[in-house]
Amino acid sequence: MVNEKKVIEEVSGWLRVFEDGSVDRTWTGPPEVKFMSEPVPPHDDFINGVAVKDVAVTNENSNSRLRIYLPELNDTSVNKLPVILHFHGGGFCISQADWFMYYTVYTRLASVTKSIIISVFLPLSPEHRLPAACDAGFPALLRLRDISRQQLNEPWLTKYADFNRVFLIGDSSGGNIVHYVAARAGEEDLSPVRLAGAIPIHPGFVRSKRSKSELEQEQTPFLTLDMVDKFLGLALPVGSNKDHPITCPMSDVAVAVEELKLPPYLYCMADKDLIKDTEMEFYEVMKKGGKDVELFVNNGVGHSFYLNKIAVEMDPVTGSETEKLFEAIAEFISKH
Repeated sequence: MVNEKKVIEEVSGWLRVFEDGSVDRTWTGPPEVKFMSEPVPPHDDFINGVAVKDVAVTNENSNSRLRIYLPELNDTSVNKLPVILHFHGGGFCISQADWFMYYTVYTRLASVTKSIIISVFLPLSPEHRLPAACDAGFPALLRLRDISRQQLNEPWLTKYADFNRVFLIGDSSGGNIVHYVAARAGEEDLSPVRLAGAIPIHPGFVRSKRSKSELEQEQTPFLTLDMVDKFLGLALPVGSNKDHPITCPMSDVAVAVEELKLPPYLYCMADKDLIKDTEMEFYEVMKKGGKDVELFVNNGVGHSFYLNKIAVEMDPVTGSETEKLFEAIAEFISKH
């Protein structure tokens, strides 16, 4: 008789951690939404106006991958495109850059903004606790610098990328990585790369003490209190709590934002987000610190609403708010 491995932590549908340290991320929730977490293979041909390829990144510190989205260029007068470096969400514990729910959003965003999007495959917790995911984000920016200096060659980027207009974008926990990478970039010579802007979308900024919105807002499939608590419990360094600088950059233990050299921010929130109070707290800290930060709020929707393809297609509010979000991002990019 085979002994069943003992589950010591479980996050509804998404993840099971076993006593021996192994992790199972097989989706066990409603089967009709499983397609959103299925990997989408890359394709050299332009499907819906976008080609996609995966690039292996090997250096002395890590082996990782990048997914590159290249929009089709119909206008011969435009030969260089802005670059958007993307960090996926998932509470630092789940999801991959090639998941269908990211593929469907970022192929569309590449077309809408006429930008090259590069999505980073991030190491996941609890096998790789923080700051591992953040530390994987920064080398992706340095890789762009090496390509811009012709020390490395990546044909799509060498030929089409405008290295003077590089932006960071990230969903949920990916928004935390955006801020972390932007802060580190301020200390580094990236030339000729110019970090033109940062776009945290519904970043996972929280405190160890429950906020009013956490207690009062409706929980959604993309964010429940159980997910917030368990994912961050698995992701944060052992012995840390949510007041850690990565999850609470407005805390007393984090570097004060006025001391950071940051690019302009488009800071995106949703009015029904479970963690909107602590997200707003960070925005207020940025304003008070004299930073260039533009606030964009979607109404009538919750955390990471635009990643839910079913809702985007079936619910008029989610669909129209997704359009507004994409328009705001496109406008921010064209402005910088």
